[in-house]
Amino acid sequence: MPPRAPLSLVRPTCLAATLVAGANLSGSPATAQTSPPPANTGGTLTKVASFEHQVTGVTVSKDGRIFVNFPRWTEDTEVSVAEVKNGKIVPFPDAAWNSWRNAKKDEVSAGDHWVCVQSVVASPDGNVWVLDPAAPAMGALVPGGPKLVEIDLKTNQPARTIAFDETVAPQGSYLNDVRFSPDGKTAYLTDSGAKGALVVVDLDSGKARRVLDGDPSTQPDKSVTVTYEGKPLRRPDGRGVEFAADGIALSPDGKTLYWQAIKGKTLYSLPTEALAGGVTQALMPTALADKSLAGRIETVGENGPADGLIISRHDGRMYITSPQDDSIKVRDLSAKGAATATLIKDARLRWPDTFGEGPDGTLYVTTSRIQDSAFYKPDAPAALPTDLWSFKPAAPDASKAR
Repeated sequence: MPPRAPLSLVRPTCLAATLVAGANLSGSPATAQTSPPPANTGGTLTKVASFEHQVTGVTVSKDGRIFVNFPRWTEDTEVSVAEVKNGKIVPFPDAAWNSWRNAKKDEVSAGDHWVCVQSVVASPDGNVWVLDPAAPAMGALVPGGPKLVEIDLKTNQPARTIAFDETVAPQGSYLNDVRFSPDGKTAYLTDSGAKGALVVVDLDSGKARRVLDGDPSTQPDKSVTVTYEGKPLRRPDGRGVEFAADGIALSPDGKTLYWQAIKGKTLYSLPTEALAGGVTQALMPTALADKSLAGRIETVGENGPADGLIISRHDGRMYITSPQDDSIKVRDLSAKGAATATLIKDARLRWPDTFGEGPDGTLYVTTSRIQDSAFYKPDAPAALPTDLWSFKPAAPDASKAR
């Protein structure tokens, strides 16, 4: 995700996607448009689709349906959430939910429209949830806009909307990504905004609580400088990359939560039982509760600056997007202290962003090209083309730590 910047309004452009011929949307490995990876890597990329705007989130449902989202960062996108279907981008769940516009923000309600969607994630029960931080161009939150919305894939209609008030999503926040417990009762979110935090949501009651707000584990690491092509990645005014807690992952058994900042190198974890009851009971003042939680945090290891995290349901390994070097890394969580291994390194992975996993274990990854955006290159087009890729991980013993 990009740094904070004033909202820049441009004439809306038509959002389109080019579905690569032969790509299989059922979740099976696609066979068209593949190319051998560069030497010393362990995977083959397949281009699934190309878009005219910056994409971030991707998810794949149990039956192989692919969904993507386009945050309203530097352009007033016509479509915020879409399904990749029959070679086209189809507004999801319908055109009405995608009809909010910056220029008409006072005419369209923010609570039942997509404002600035950052993430789409399929839940264990087979539905899709949409996380809307409602902060266009990483600026001020639109009142009534921050929310988590469940879409029932049987009806393709919203089933639940959980709105977040200022205690959960205060001004300056940017809710980033979400994971769901296997029993479908709890959601865990990261906030990568000005003051990083985690958010725990009880899905039955809709109650949410902000935790580890300002804790070092959720903040940018001052000792880390995010680079690209060997140089610090900076905006025209000299400021570097400053992103708080961003990537998040949950172990398949739901017992361990992982997260890290993009401007960071350390992967942290916390047993989810430490969060049990914290949302609905809230008996302890926040400061004391966070101090207690902080004592349960473990340092897993160093990933280097990373954006997206996912733990595969098929092999139990953690996959990591590494924007600095156009790569995807893998970590064996069963071996304590094990280093990461580079699985794929490819120049086409310009800011690999978010993962989704298909039913057969195929991994999908978006490339949001943040280093090429107007935040870092003032002459960049507002509608920046991006891509969706897929790859099938090799067997676990194929990765060797470096």
